[in-house]
Amino acid sequence: MKITVLGLGIIGSVWARHWAADGHQVRTWNRTPKPDAPGWTADPLDAVRGADLVAIVVADPPAVAALLDRIAPTLAAGMIVAQHSTVGVSDTMAYAALVHGRGAAYLDMPFTGSKPAAEQRQNVFFIGDDHAVLPRVEAVYRELAKTLLPIGRIGQASAIKLSFNLLIANLNQAMAESVELARRSGIDPAAWFAALDHNVAKSGLADLKKPKYLSGDFSPQFSIKHMHKDLRLALAHAASLGLQLDETAAVERAYATAEERGMGDLDFSALLQVVRASS
Repeated sequence: MKITVLGLGIIGSVWARHWAADGHQVRTWNRTPKPDAPGWTADPLDAVRGADLVAIVVADPPAVAALLDRIAPTLAAGMIVAQHSTVGVSDTMAYAALVHGRGAAYLDMPFTGSKPAAEQRQNVFFIGDDHAVLPRVEAVYRELAKTLLPIGRIGQASAIKLSFNLLIANLNQAMAESVELARRSGIDPAAWFAALDHNVAKSGLADLKKPKYLSGDFSPQFSIKHMHKDLRLALAHAASLGLQLDETAAVERAYATAEERGMGDLDFSALLQVVRASS
């Protein structure tokens, strides 16, 4: 396929390399130039022109909106725009309307799994699809994926992604507080994780973040600033449904504190440092 990847951050850069290695015709674009990327193209309009699939993997709703506005003149019938950034449900609906208005097809397609999953071709994609678009690109996404999960209509895939990131953020906060309580009681964090192996509270998140908790290496797999953005989006969506999420609101404030302390580009497991610094 002719695939354009817009956004070459932690995930988009990995997907572009995989697709190029698989023999697809890949073009790429990023706001900050990355000329070493497969098929690097300086102008997003040139990158998109003639593509079969346009995969958007940028930071946040304003970035997606600005990019779609910019590439709209090149969108046409036969193209598929797959939007992978974690955005609000109302944002998703607006993007779909713009793309459909240009005659192109749209997939609401957020994913889970950070850098290690992307490198191992183990991302999980949630799919919102109103017009049976997925079968046209299913094969190329199976090359990247542990599984593809159809969720429902456009907007519902974005909603489930927000619900899961809310859960991950809350679990991470609870784990940081638990580890620090044990540490201040004289228990080595390594011993805490060893004991967790025999406790019902053990989770995939604990296994994933254990090396970072023990080493203090908080280089990003999924950054604090992006998780904080997702928490704000989840709270806004909940509010639109009349739902109050008190625990998540408290965790969002912890992420705000981390960003205020200049930690936004660190992995979200670095929230341990915020807990550790509390009196």
